[in-house]
Amino acid sequence: MAKKDSKPSSTIAQNKKARFDYFIEERYEAGLALQGWEVKSLRAGKAQLVDSFVMVRGGEAWLHGAHVTPLSSASTHVTPEPTRIRKLLMNRREIDRLTGLVERKGYTLVALELYWSKGRAKLALGLAKGKKQHDKRASEKDRDWDRDRARLLRSRAH
Repeated sequence: MAKKDSKPSSTIAQNKKARFDYFIEERYEAGLALQGWEVKSLRAGKAQLVDSFVMVRGGEAWLHGAHVTPLSSASTHVTPEPTRIRKLLMNRREIDRLTGLVERKGYTLVALELYWSKGRAKLALGLAKGKKQHDKRASEKDRDWDRDRARLLRSRAH
């Protein structure tokens, strides 16, 4: 299985909201089936993963809700569709395992990060459980405390 632990080479887009809304339990890496204009837009950094998620249907994984903004210099004979559903390229065993977890155990597949790896666009997706409102408040409180603690330590160091 291609579980990804190393840091990606160059990040195109991140879904920071996913870490706030979900507990990420496992990370996976998937390739993307892209059109030419999409690759050019990704090279220019014109992508958003804010409300994107992954669905597994018919033994294939699909990325929904990702927005790739077409460049103004895009080809004239191709009609770009910014939010089209994109196919993810993954190993059969990974897809089968994720299908079982999503259908039986109530997990969600969330797009976490879009990046380049060896010249190819890759998507880091997370196997996630949704957070309840009190979980979100607790993580926000922890984040605020970390920020305040860092501020206090910096002021005492001077």
